[in-house]
Amino acid sequence: MCGRFALATQRAEIRALPGYPQLNVQDWVGQDDFIPRYNIAPNTQAPVIRRVDTGAVKSEEVALEPASSGPLVMHTMRWGIKYGKERGAQAINARSENLVEGVGMWNKFRGRNRCVVLCQGYYEWQTKGKAKLPHFIRHSNPDKIMLMAGLYESTIEKDSSEPTYTFAIVTTDASKGLSWLHDRQPVILSSVEDVMRWLDTSSQTWSAELANLLHPWEDVKAPLECYQVPKEVGKVGAESPTFIQPLSTRKDGIQAMFAKQRTKQEATAKRKREPSSPVPGKSDEIQTEEKKVKRES
Repeated sequence: MCGRFALATQRAEIRALPGYPQLNVQDWVGQDDFIPRYNIAPNTQAPVIRRVDTGAVKSEEVALEPASSGPLVMHTMRWGIKYGKERGAQAINARSENLVEGVGMWNKFRGRNRCVVLCQGYYEWQTKGKAKLPHFIRHSNPDKIMLMAGLYESTIEKDSSEPTYTFAIVTTDASKGLSWLHDRQPVILSSVEDVMRWLDTSSQTWSAELANLLHPWEDVKAPLECYQVPKEVGKVGAESPTFIQPLSTRKDGIQAMFAKQRTKQEATAKRKREPSSPVPGKSDEIQTEEKKVKRES
């Protein structure tokens, strides 16, 4: 599953879509509602890319034609689509198997309500005994934005005239390279062509071509990078740039600890190798005795 992700870059950089300059995204709906964060949790506002629905078109030959495919826009939405009758129940992930089979709540979304979720990378927890160890997964090029397949819903809530937009992230089986960490991972779209195919909602239907996009990331030329990060990321609301930095390279991390130990050992070895300086005005016998006392103290 995917329960946390990071998108802490500035809005102007997000709009530029690093790594995907060919994507022509026009407006950003609700730009001011998004606050860059290192720890985006469910119920948080985050940007997605979707296709504008231009509405149904009437014609003389067809009573009601399907909605045409409009331009791409960025849209800030709340993470988590409401489901069921239980108050507060929401789905943050949509299993790819359910989309392919067309079962459950996702059947009504898969044809026309597809989107792409933007992030720098996502977090996953490794279970090791009783411990839960958070890891951060990103592209090997840290400047490249990650684009995850998603679904969204638009509803008009009680006592409101404006629609509320929410989204969920599509997940699939974990790749061979990440199966040790968790059995699921987000569907990461690898190319502009895949992104455009996923966002092409002109037919308003599901297809085998779309189903073929729902596979794990297995690009051997550009494997995903995964490393352990601080446990503090597990606390909702906590924020720190160290959350996306390898734990081993932090000043208080394992690598830093070993570096301090090496420095201390090297300093100690150097002192042992250095000969003691002669003391002016003393005989060799006295100096020898002083060295002997120093070694035995």
